Amino acid sequence: MLVNDGIRARELRLVDHNGEQLGVKSRNEALEIAARVNLDLVLVAPNAKPPVARIMDYGKFRFEQQKKDKEARKNQKVINVKEVRLSPTIDEHDFNTKLRNGRKFLEKGDKVKASIRFRGRAITHKEIGQRVLNRFAEECNDVATVESVPKMDGRSMFLVLAPKNEK
Repeated sequence: MLVNDGIRARELRLVDHNGEQLGVKSRNEALEIAARVNLDLVLVAPNAKPPVARIMDYGKFRFEQQKKDKEARKNQKVINVKEVRLSPTIDEHDFNTKLRNGRKFLEKGDKVKASIRFRGRAITHKEIGQRVLNRFAEECNDVATVESVPKMDGRSMFLVLAPKNEK
């Protein structure tokens, strides 16, 4: 934001510290009025015709703005994507271990990307990998929703699961 002497416009539509319109004034006149009440002249709408400037305590305004931004950052939730790697020829016990890990991630509120890497000639049987991923999604359907269905990307196939919202 442009403040005091940083403002280059010749004429400004002026708003005083109480929010009242003072009309269109020259830049020097506006700076004088702001100096009389010991406040700053801040350009709030530079693209308007004429630009709009407001008389306010700029330091206090910036402090309030930083406080609002900090509060907004505190309330936002960061969602991580955890990856669970499977194989098209995975055994039952290994599958259950990967499933348990995936469910743990989902219950913590993270998204889970289940992926299968096809090696060698295994890529000719994509349907086997798709069955494994569909089974993984089915086993997790009480704690997760499928965000993206199984799809190929190079030599690997993946699907994304998002945690269900309990609201």
